[in-house]
Amino acid sequence: METRRLATFVRIVDVGSLTRAADVLHIAQPALSQQINALEADLGQRLLTRSKQGVEPTEAGAALYRHAQVILKQLDDAVAEVSLLGREVAGQVFVGLAPYSTANLIALPLVEAVRARYPHILLRVIDNFGLVLSEAMMTGRLHLAILYDSGPVKGLVFERLITEELVLVCAADAPVAGDAVPIEALTELPLMLPSPLHTIRKAINLAFDTAGIQPQVLAELESVGLMGQAVSAGLCATVLPRSVADRLTNGSALRQIRIAPGIEVHLSLGTPSSLPLSRAAECVRDLLRHVVAATLLDAR
Repeated sequence: METRRLATFVRIVDVGSLTRAADVLHIAQPALSQQINALEADLGQRLLTRSKQGVEPTEAGAALYRHAQVILKQLDDAVAEVSLLGREVAGQVFVGLAPYSTANLIALPLVEAVRARYPHILLRVIDNFGLVLSEAMMTGRLHLAILYDSGPVKGLVFERLITEELVLVCAADAPVAGDAVPIEALTELPLMLPSPLHTIRKAINLAFDTAGIQPQVLAELESVGLMGQAVSAGLCATVLPRSVADRLTNGSALRQIRIAPGIEVHLSLGTPSSLPLSRAAECVRDLLRHVVAATLLDAR
């Protein structure tokens, strides 16, 4: 089976149209159709369903798409690594960062560290939910990710880096007193929280469920900056990892207060268990460990 046909098939599924894929790949549409027909003949399966709206993968096509992404990514990594043997480490490395801690605190130091140590590595940083990042690692679209893990995931290995405490962040005049606030008291505050897809929100929801209380969720946001603005404006309070809260409250009138009983989340380095890392990805992984230690652990 030709890898060229696999690459063509993946691009068609990505854009959802033979016409658009032909334009992107600079191939005549009849020639593109011939490649897909040949691929279907090789496999003995229909791979695409055609309609006026475009094309969609069949069940067999969806399975091939998942495997083809891994195969093509591994082939690119192999070609890059072999061609650069004896030279400086180079290549593309895809790193996923979960919102709230990593995207705001780790991304820039990581880019700076990679640029200084490995100037020929092109770092591609993706900011998304942990579930999305996990799936991307399993399909070979990400080499590694820093994310809040909620337990074992088949196909992935998690290396726990730090455990973070979640704290209440509120305006200076919020009706909260003391160094710690009982979780029951949070029901009196309008809260702005991450979406339920986020591991941080799952930890918050579990703490409320355990206490048998229901929070007042004013809105759900994925932007720490907007959340900080909303809290500063007195619209709400929020719950964030301490490392993010430290940065948000530093030099501002905002306060951070411990929650009792405490709520914790675990920040981990995730890698695929069955896909070998390229040399460039291994180098970035090692640097990432140092960046996390310097950025989060040393700041504690």
